[in-house]
Amino acid sequence: MTFPPLDTALPSGADAREHADLLRRAHDALLSGRPAPATLRPVIEDSWRRMRGFGIDPDGAPPPRMAPLDELQRHRESSPIADVLPLIRRSLVSVADQADHIMLVTDAAGQVLWREGSRRMRSVGDRVGLVEGSYWNEGSTGTNAIGTALVVGRPVQIYSAEHYVRSLHTLTCACAPVHDPRDGRLLGAIDVTGPVSTVHPSTLALVYAVAQLAETHLQGIHHTHLERLRSVAAPLLAGMGRPALVVDDMGWTATAVHMEPVRRVLLPKHCEVGTVWLPALGECALEPLPGGWLIRPGPEEKAGSTSLTLDLSRPGAYSVTVSGSSGEWVQNLSPRHAELLLLLAAHRSGRSGAELSRDVFGSEGHVVTVRAELSRMRRNLGGVVESRPYRFSEEVAVRLVGPSSPLDLLPGSLAPGVRRLRERTCTAELFDRVG
Repeated sequence: MTFPPLDTALPSGADAREHADLLRRAHDALLSGRPAPATLRPVIEDSWRRMRGFGIDPDGAPPPRMAPLDELQRHRESSPIADVLPLIRRSLVSVADQADHIMLVTDAAGQVLWREGSRRMRSVGDRVGLVEGSYWNEGSTGTNAIGTALVVGRPVQIYSAEHYVRSLHTLTCACAPVHDPRDGRLLGAIDVTGPVSTVHPSTLALVYAVAQLAETHLQGIHHTHLERLRSVAAPLLAGMGRPALVVDDMGWTATAVHMEPVRRVLLPKHCEVGTVWLPALGECALEPLPGGWLIRPGPEEKAGSTSLTLDLSRPGAYSVTVSGSSGEWVQNLSPRHAELLLLLAAHRSGRSGAELSRDVFGSEGHVVTVRAELSRMRRNLGGVVESRPYRFSEEVAVRLVGPSSPLDLLPGSLAPGVRRLRERTCTAELFDRVG
């Protein structure tokens, strides 16, 4: 398993104590308006800008919001990460305990679902509110590894005074988000937190490796479920003489006959037996199967009655809603697909593969990657996105819902086209803003 370079908190060769002292002086200077003795890492600078926007007091931040016990239990039971929790525990709990750390697993909103590890660090966590049921998103507790990793969508290590709130300066934290391997949807995060004196670059690599392992295991669980569904459906499909496909409860295709299978079908939120309109297939008859649905496509719906809403208002929780004559369906988006749909919405006349490669990667050398991503997206969205050039169909009404400020648009994206949109004064006119 190979990993990309990770942005660790401690510079190579730096003395940890000296660096912590430098960060504290930079923290004091920046918050009082004086020139700082050191430049913060870009991920920290961006997060502190968000903290100032939230109005968080670095000296008097309130305790993190707590969920009632029954709500915490519901979130645990509904979290897909629960299926891989034993794997995470085997990989991290003993290491955390021996190193005087605690391991935490959160959901996509930053709520701590599980906490285990060193008794002494659990006591420290109790004092700062780092407990099960507490919310550690940036809006609740300021810059911290959990909240910041969930915003930017990649592994983050936060050391000492890189935390915006002073009461957290005694801690060092490393966190990696966990995504649904099927569609890139953010599921939550894995974090290891310890005393500031225990900072080490390898901690971030370890947490990231465990997050990757958890995603791989989730993929295996899904494949096993689809294989079981194929076995259940095989006798039924054997005598069928018309197009049909079998999908799981989330719309992922297990098998198909007499038709080209789509990777995923956007099912209604509340799926029921009967005839419904599905974005990629038109009018279809639905019949229940154990763990899924039998779909029999009928005549395609005529164009002209489709609308699409791209919701980018919540970092890490991007979605697209497709509405047809029979109802409305929502699909979560990976960060890459959110970037591509945003760029298509900003350029309604269309973009070529080369132009999108420049928009996303800064050069034309990634056209094949762009085309592959768009091919996956078009299979899910049916006739909504057209090609040559890539664009939204003229018959589709497109609505964008964005953050309260264009500066917070896809905050984890480094795509040049997205960064240009953040800087354009007219970008706000594209959106129905929230917040």
